[in-house]
Amino acid sequence: MKERKKLNKLVVILGPTASGKSSMAIKLAKFFNGEIISADSRQIYKEMDIGTNKIPLLYPPLFQKGRIKGGGYMIDITKPNQSFTVAQFKKKVIKIIKDIQKRNKIPFLVGGTGLYISAITDNLKIPEIKPNEKLRKKIEKEIKKYGLGKIYQKLLKLDPGAKNFIEEKNPRRIIRALEVCLTAGKSFSELRKKGEPLFDVLKIGIKTPRQILYKKINRRVDEMLKQGLLKEVENLAKKYSWQLPAMSGIGYKQLGMYLRKEIDLNQAINLIKRDTRRYARRQISWFKRDKNIHWIKNRQKAKKIIKEFLSKD
Repeated sequence: MKERKKLNKLVVILGPTASGKSSMAIKLAKFFNGEIISADSRQIYKEMDIGTNKIPLLYPPLFQKGRIKGGGYMIDITKPNQSFTVAQFKKKVIKIIKDIQKRNKIPFLVGGTGLYISAITDNLKIPEIKPNEKLRKKIEKEIKKYGLGKIYQKLLKLDPGAKNFIEEKNPRRIIRALEVCLTAGKSFSELRKKGEPLFDVLKIGIKTPRQILYKKINRRVDEMLKQGLLKEVENLAKKYSWQLPAMSGIGYKQLGMYLRKEIDLNQAINLIKRDTRRYARRQISWFKRDKNIHWIKNRQKAKKIIKEFLSKD
């Protein structure tokens, strides 16, 4: 019988937006001599700081950018008008994790983007198909003309399995999946397979009662506006098209509607809160499918589980 290779350890802290995973992860990483890698599909964008709640603004020491050529810990990796695929994310993160492990530290992968996390923990074989700008523009025009829902249905006809990992409200993922299907001539699901595990993984999920989570979301939106989110969106609008997938992110999209005089500011704020709550529900649904997540309510419980995990050979 073939002896199983011993794998290096990776701790994943996950949960819906505003659940407190980032602040908990920072304390845990300090305690266990770890370093944090962001698994957030919005924090990769430069110039989008307040709306994506970037941790380095509050906790710079744990994100030592520049150690690995071409990016640090998956914060500020690309510009809003540049594409960045899950395959690119996976490649960069594996390199970072191995670098952290080489220095005898514990890598903490932290975030709420389920597909990003799964790409690492399940070693997803993501198709490395280069972005096709011409095709993307065509799909973007179709979204504008027919609506995102119609284009999502088009994707499901080509790839019924996409409903299991691509949200109906996520234009970036829909565009990318269609791009892969139409370029490769195969469904995204067919090309996206699980591989042999790369790491010995512990997944910890932050469990927050729904109503408390919603209150935290509302407070966070108010705080972002106080920090200058509207000004951030105004500055982005001077440089980038509203049609870019990056500009469809929660907060940016709704304030864009306000800046274009489609709605008033109060309506925009209420939409940001509503859409963030809906996004949190979708994140919870995604993570609920994973039976390997240890759901916890406090840091002490997380500490205990991590200690046990790290002490095992």
